[in-house]
Amino acid sequence: MVLGDRCTRGCRFCAVERQRPLPPDPDEPQRVAQAIQEWGIRYAVLTMPTRDDLADGGSCHLARVLECIHQVVPEVLTEPLISDLGGNQDSLQTVLAARPNVLAHNVETVAELYDQVRIGADYKRTLTLLETAKKLAPRILTKSGFMVGLGETSQQITRLLKDLRNAGVDLLTIGQYLAPSKNHYPVLRYPFPAEYEAWKQEALMLGFKAVASGPLVRSSYRAGFLYHQAIKNKV
Repeated sequence: MVLGDRCTRGCRFCAVERQRPLPPDPDEPQRVAQAIQEWGIRYAVLTMPTRDDLADGGSCHLARVLECIHQVVPEVLTEPLISDLGGNQDSLQTVLAARPNVLAHNVETVAELYDQVRIGADYKRTLTLLETAKKLAPRILTKSGFMVGLGETSQQITRLLKDLRNAGVDLLTIGQYLAPSKNHYPVLRYPFPAEYEAWKQEALMLGFKAVASGPLVRSSYRAGFLYHQAIKNKV
């Protein structure tokens, strides 16, 4: 995670605390690149908290991290998992200009649960960001993910899959929601493995290039494998 471990929002599913964030660390881009080099990482997934306190949502700092990685370890593939950047298209363009291999932004849940689960977020804004990213940089793969077990229905999941695909999303992850504490949004259901497989097949039928779906799947789950699978399926 770059840009600190404090968030300006308070989503009810997330373990990242809502606090006043610290200013971006100017040395972080170099430290991240050096760590990737020392650890021999070949595919780097970078996450970030929402930084509504920054005019650009933190996009310039994230872009510097990506650029530093390209300079220090040019062979490494990168996948930033970004916030919605406040819906700022210029900020999104800043991140895309840093040439990530995948641009990820999670929808997290169905539209009907946003008011309860994603405090401060907006379903339409998320879809617009993903759609705009594909229009601005069609060669960069886009990725999103969502949790199940929060009370969504099968019909709502189907609508969500269609909305994501209509926004041009290439890669998808689906996983079980687990509450970080008793004070977070409760888990309402644990779908069976067969349901995850059915959602995966439904997504592939809609045109997603690669899908990871299962109880233990998270945003970064086999991220490099999904990327290479999508590249292969683009042919």
